[in-house]
Amino acid sequence: MSAKALARNAAATQAVLDVMAQLRDPKGGCPWDIEQNFATIAPYTIEEAYEVADAIERNDMPALKEELGDLLFQVAFHARMAEEQSAFDFADVAQALANKMIERHPHVFSETGDGRSAEQQTVAWETLKAEKRAAKGAPSLLDDVAMALPALMRAEKLTKRAARINFDWPAPEPVLEKLEEELAELEEARASGNQEHIAEEMGDILFVMANLARKLKVDPEEALRRANAKFTRRFQYIETKLAEAGRTGPQPLDDMEALWVEAKAAEKR
Repeated sequence: MSAKALARNAAATQAVLDVMAQLRDPKGGCPWDIEQNFATIAPYTIEEAYEVADAIERNDMPALKEELGDLLFQVAFHARMAEEQSAFDFADVAQALANKMIERHPHVFSETGDGRSAEQQTVAWETLKAEKRAAKGAPSLLDDVAMALPALMRAEKLTKRAARINFDWPAPEPVLEKLEEELAELEEARASGNQEHIAEEMGDILFVMANLARKLKVDPEEALRRANAKFTRRFQYIETKLAEAGRTGPQPLDDMEALWVEAKAAEKR
């Protein structure tokens, strides 16, 4: 990287840190920013990460630039709060990240390299992470699957981890059989009228679906995001057609279903 680029990056980073420091300044800062803590900011951090994913999905580069900035600001926010507690600062975060990446990529950063393939690097990465877990006194494969992940994503990751020691179905077909079994159990729960039992069986179905997605090499979060977008498009088509006809409020289901089919056909065309 050129000296000019380095200077530009350093200046931009410092500008973000200066803004963050001013916002948190007890004398003259923003009252809202001052009263925040790690717990209150965490939901915004998660939200910004999803907005980055959304911009990528839409292939919207201007939006991606903006959303990445928002996500970076979240990092600066957390780092500033930690600095105020003398725990660590933004530079510590950045240096720790650089150190970790160098440690986990010896095939790139060592003098000789070892010619690893992408698959071999994945195995090496997971081995190193397992060693780190053991060093922390957390020997379970599942210990560092973050609790704060969206439940569907966490389910997929839990089954992926378990598969490392062959606790896994060999193909999608047994998972589909398990899904049929869980659906039957849901029907039994519905017949019982026990809402807690119904919720439990519904959770089992969602868990199996996450596992099935993994076996089919489908990202369940991404698949559901696309399904949400498709539902939104088609429902808005129904709304538009009803509005054009001067129809407001609840409508007959058959009429709306016909418009749904029309929207689906229009998309295929």
